[in-house]
Amino acid sequence: MLRTDDFDYSLPQALIAQTPPLERAKSRLLVLNPLLSANPFTDAQFTDLTRWVRPGDVFVLNDTRVLKARLFGQKPTGGQVECLVERPLTPYEALVQFKSSHAPKAGGTVLFEGGTQAVVLDRQGDFFHIRVEGPAGSASLLTIFEWMERYGQLPLPPYIERPPTEEDAQRYQTVYARRPGAVAAPTAGLHFDETMLEKLKERGAQLVYVTLHVGAGTFQPVRVEYVKDHIMHSESYDISQATVDAVMCAKAEGRRITAIGTTSLRALESAALDGPLRAGLGDTHLFITPGFHFNIVDRLFTNFHLPRSTLLMLVSAFAGTEVIRNAYEHAIAQGYRFFSYGDALLMDRAQE
Repeated sequence: MLRTDDFDYSLPQALIAQTPPLERAKSRLLVLNPLLSANPFTDAQFTDLTRWVRPGDVFVLNDTRVLKARLFGQKPTGGQVECLVERPLTPYEALVQFKSSHAPKAGGTVLFEGGTQAVVLDRQGDFFHIRVEGPAGSASLLTIFEWMERYGQLPLPPYIERPPTEEDAQRYQTVYARRPGAVAAPTAGLHFDETMLEKLKERGAQLVYVTLHVGAGTFQPVRVEYVKDHIMHSESYDISQATVDAVMCAKAEGRRITAIGTTSLRALESAALDGPLRAGLGDTHLFITPGFHFNIVDRLFTNFHLPRSTLLMLVSAFAGTEVIRNAYEHAIAQGYRFFSYGDALLMDRAQE
C-alpha cells in the first residue's frame, strides 16, 4: 500500500526558484534515460530540446490563462481577509478559499475594494461558495471575471515568498495562453517562447492544444498517511475535435505524443479513461499514482514538483518511482532550480 512518505524528499530552500530566468528559454533541462544504466541522465539546456524531437511527434500544450484571482478584503468587523478564487461557477458566483483569523460563516459578508462584497452562501470542505454583489442600493454589478480583472492580483504560488510584480503578469503566463480560467499557471509551458515553438515545427513536430484550468489544489500537499485516502481536487478541461483527431492519427501511425506539463497529461488521460479519446468539456478529479495505465501520453515535459504532492506521484507513475527518486537526487546535487519558475525534465513513459 502506497504511503505519502514514499513521495517525500528534502530540498534545500535555496533551490526553490523565486524569480523567473532572465529569458523564458534560459532554463536547464534534465533528460531521463532510465534504460541507459551507464548514463541515466543527460544534463542539457532547454534550448537543446529539439535534439529529442522526431518528425511527426505531437506536442500537446495547455492554453489556459491565469486569472487575477487573489483579492484582499475585510470583514464588517475590520478583520483582514485574503480571497483566492478557485473556480467561477456562474457570472456572479464562485468557489473561493479564504485566509483569515476566523473563517466567514454562511450568510456572512466580506467587503472588498470599490464597495463590492462577497456573500458567503455555503461552505464545501476547504472552499466557500460566494456571490459577488455591488454596493448597497447600486444597480451596477460586476461579474466574477470583471471583479478579478479590476481588483485582483496574479496569485503566485505560496512558495514564492515575495509580492507579484509587473514582470510576473507577463512571465507567469505561457506565450500561448488564451482561455482565462486558471488560478495557477501550467508551469511546464512557461519555458516556451515563440522561437522554440517555431523550432519544434521546423523539426516536423505538430503542436495541438487542450485547456485545463489549473486550480489552487495543485499546491496542496497530500496530508493523509496512505495515498489511497487522498481526495483529489476537481478541475475543468476542454479538448477540441481537432486535437483528438491529431492525437489519434499519431497513435494509429506509431508517432509519439508528448504532453507539455502534467495538466495536459491529465486532460488527455481523463478524456480517454473509459475508452477512446473524446472531445468536449469535462471535469476531472483523476488521481494518477503508480500502477495507473496510461492510454495516450508517451512522453512528458514537466517541472520539478513539491514533496508529498499529487504531481510528484503522477510523474512517479509515469516514469517509475525509483527513476524519479534518482532524478530528483541528481537534480539537487547539480543545483537545478525547482518548482514554478524552475528548470524542467523530459521523460519517457516507463515500460508496462
